[in-house]
Amino acid sequence: MFDLRPVGYVIGLLVAVLGATMCIPMLIDLIDGSADWTVFLQSAVITVLIGGTIAIASSNGVEQGLSIQQTFLLTTGVWVALPLFGALPFALSEVDARIVDAFFESMSGMTTTGATVFSGLDEMPKGVLLWRSMLQWFGGIGIIVVAMVFLPELRIGGMQIFRSEAFDTMGKVLPRAAEIAGRITWIYIFLTMTCAVAYFLLGMEGFDAINHALTTMSTGGFSTHDASFGKYQGTPEYVASVFMILASLPFVRYIQLLNGTAKPLLVDPQVRAYLVVIFLVTIAMTMFRLIVDGDNFAHGFREGVFNVTSIISGTGYASTDYQEWGQLPVVTFFFLGLIGGCAGSTACSIKIFRYQLLLASIRVAVQRIHSPHGVFLPRYGGRPVSQDILSSVMAFFLFFIVSMGVLSVALSLTGLDFVTSVSGAATMLANIGPGLGDVIGPSGNFQPLNDTAKWMMIGAMLIGRLELLVVYVLFTLNFWRG
Repeated sequence: MFDLRPVGYVIGLLVAVLGATMCIPMLIDLIDGSADWTVFLQSAVITVLIGGTIAIASSNGVEQGLSIQQTFLLTTGVWVALPLFGALPFALSEVDARIVDAFFESMSGMTTTGATVFSGLDEMPKGVLLWRSMLQWFGGIGIIVVAMVFLPELRIGGMQIFRSEAFDTMGKVLPRAAEIAGRITWIYIFLTMTCAVAYFLLGMEGFDAINHALTTMSTGGFSTHDASFGKYQGTPEYVASVFMILASLPFVRYIQLLNGTAKPLLVDPQVRAYLVVIFLVTIAMTMFRLIVDGDNFAHGFREGVFNVTSIISGTGYASTDYQEWGQLPVVTFFFLGLIGGCAGSTACSIKIFRYQLLLASIRVAVQRIHSPHGVFLPRYGGRPVSQDILSSVMAFFLFFIVSMGVLSVALSLTGLDFVTSVSGAATMLANIGPGLGDVIGPSGNFQPLNDTAKWMMIGAMLIGRLELLVVYVLFTLNFWRG
């Protein structure tokens, strides 16, 4: 019989911890004189009691490690339960968000998508603004642990290629996850604090600096202003670009760096490819602005590097409406968002290592056609890549393309126009943030969309953040029979 107790224990514990963290925005509102502090108190009590009750009731079932089925269910269950309870303050506060909007905002936060249905951020209670940022920060560190511990174990989308680097966790997922999470947490906290200090020294108010540091390191993109990062154009854009890149690199490399070896970071093929793509696209966008728009180099380069980094990392900050730059930049940014950062980081989307494996596979196929009797093997980082990994990567690409196509059609059937439907599907599955068009573009938000479209997008954010197959497998009979 399928034992749900280990799954319930972890989910209940995490829900209770989430409830306890609601005391932070409660104190902010209390100090600021906002009546919403009682909302966070109520939400915290409800969340802690329910989460604690589930954990206590399931505590007698955690003596053994998690099975594969339990790990799949746990991974998805956490990303459903936490946004569900994280939505309580949005629904109960003076923001008075409807259920679908509250859940949308919370899911967007936990999945670090950064798409928002809220406007009037400049006048919104500080507690609510901080809670949005905290949800993204929690989601950022959570997805690192999932990518380093669970996805390699579950052999999802080629992530098993990093299993040896993400520690041996077979048969002992929970204790190893706790150990890895501990190391990552300190690195994550240090980088976040450093980012906040840098923002503050460059002129951001303390509250804004903290919030933007939380959403920069999580590559989430929530801002405390309707103008997003447009309020802080200038040197802060360079700082944001640096920390978005740092957040998009594999955190296991930082652990190795602290252990005294920098070589893995320097020779990592996905790190090199990621930085090269950012550099080349930034130069291309800068030259385009200079030649077509008549911009000056300093401004064009700054806007280019910031927005390119924001989109490819999936952060989704916008310092300007890049749709006004022309058709070429719009198309470039659309496909750029489908690349993504490195595996084992807070970045989202398809991930650059999968494109590298795809190209390696194509190269070998061409070589075999040219030399039928030759022996050619696809390689990644100098190591041969097994057919199992390549098949997993191909399956991921297939599911992503099919999912985006189906979601685009489904969104169009709700009455959305073509651009909104396609870009909405892409930005939700890739967890980028802004889409394209007048409604969900860099200068808009998702509030005007109909409720049916929002529920679809909520599901898409979850599916995309958990690498698609983690969620899809739960809907197969073999999973439950196993």
